[in-house]
Amino acid sequence: QTTSSAPPQYPGPAPQYPTAAPPTPPAPPMSPVPPPPAEHPHHIDTDRGRVFVSAKQRQTDATAVGNLLLHVPNFLCSLFVVALVSLFFGGFGIVVILAWLASGALVFHRPTESALARHVLRLRYPTPQERAKLEPVWREVTARAGIEGRNYELWVEDSDALNAVAAAGHIVGVTRFAMHGLPNGELAAVMAHELGHHVGGHAWSSLLGYWYALPGRVAWRVLKACSGFMFKVSRAFGCFGIGFLVLVVGSVGMATISSLYGLPLLILAVPYALAAVGRRSELRADEHAAALGFAPMLAAVLDKMHQQEQWQQAQLAARNGGRPVEESTPARLLASHPDYYTRLHHLQPYLQSPRTP
Repeated sequence: QTTSSAPPQYPGPAPQYPTAAPPTPPAPPMSPVPPPPAEHPHHIDTDRGRVFVSAKQRQTDATAVGNLLLHVPNFLCSLFVVALVSLFFGGFGIVVILAWLASGALVFHRPTESALARHVLRLRYPTPQERAKLEPVWREVTARAGIEGRNYELWVEDSDALNAVAAAGHIVGVTRFAMHGLPNGELAAVMAHELGHHVGGHAWSSLLGYWYALPGRVAWRVLKACSGFMFKVSRAFGCFGIGFLVLVVGSVGMATISSLYGLPLLILAVPYALAAVGRRSELRADEHAAALGFAPMLAAVLDKMHQQEQWQQAQLAARNGGRPVEESTPARLLASHPDYYTRLHHLQPYLQSPRTP
């Protein structure tokens, strides 16, 4: 006889035994993470530590000296004009002349520079976002050059053209396109070029020469307007009136030239000589940027400017019925910048053997 025994009774709740967990569904395949975008080949690192500042911040190179010397005829003409105006002030005339001579110091006066940048060059102060973009690049440029960057003021021009400007003693301006449309290395090359104008003395010498030539320019425009008015009046008297006007003006001109030993004729050649010196200063500024290690970036910027120039020429040709517009010889001689091929040719030594700052 078999008997069945009851299962043993445990005090308290029955023990819990682990059970097999349900199988977890397989994880969905992960989509591949896209690689980070490659940096532009002309991107530069602007995280620089200690900076060496050169003891010599500025110099006056040969182009700056030549620019000042070429403005001497204009300066003498302006001095003559100011002396004539001072005659109306009697005994205070000498004060007027001395005040005009001393006014050249305003080239380095910061409030005057700000007024020049705002009202003549049409620049403005950068916004905080623009300053955050410009200042690291500017620090890198000035660090490579050993220049104290805080000595200069950064300005912005609201323009979609690729351009920049160095003016007076402390102004460095870039266009909105250059700031937002260029990699930071190419923007640095543009700013290094403008810094080259400052450290070489090109910016202040050009503005100083222009300032002291201004009275003569104003007088010339007044004489030109008066001559045009007199010519219109003389036409009312027919050929006799025109002949008389030509005789009077020619006599005054010949008397002036003969009494001053032909020096006024030099003024006719001054614009061409100043343009030649200006083109040389552009090449010197290019060399300054290239010596800081920005030669490939500057070449890329020059290529973009060349393409922009070709597009403008194509637009002019389209308006001219498809015929290209030929640039006259005087226009080429008066050009303020060298052509693209000349500038690229002078960069070749730096492109063939890159220099590290």
